[in-house]
Amino acid sequence: MLSMAVWAAPLQFGDPVDLKAEIPIAQLMAEPDQHLAAPVTVRGTIEGVCQKRGCWMALTTDERYPALRVKVRDGDMVFPVSAKGRVAVATGTLHKRELDLEGTRKHLAHQAEDAGEAFDPASVTEPMALYQLSPSGVTILE
Repeated sequence: MLSMAVWAAPLQFGDPVDLKAEIPIAQLMAEPDQHLAAPVTVRGTIEGVCQKRGCWMALTTDERYPALRVKVRDGDMVFPVSAKGRVAVATGTLHKRELDLEGTRKHLAHQAEDAGEAFDPASVTEPMALYQLSPSGVTILE
């Protein structure tokens, strides 16, 4: 029986990634406010990619934390939908966006709708903060 592995070539977007600044996503998200000032590098499996413009991708490594969104301005970098399931390394700056209670409910309702799940807005009683990485460079590996 013949077995062949098909490897995709790495894809590079923007500047080279800084492997010296690499931090596990779980460590980053355990204390995200501690990492807002300096550039960081993260590595994870691409869980999702923007279907319309390729302007974001979601990286995951640890089920204890939600996927970290890597977001660029439309057209700055275009991540291919076909990259889903591959590993990516991204260097950039972590940003925090605090939502009010209504914004939190809308965000969670949208996530539930995308996942095909039921959502009860009354179940949300506290606002939340969203974190995303604005990358200067991304390499999509394997």
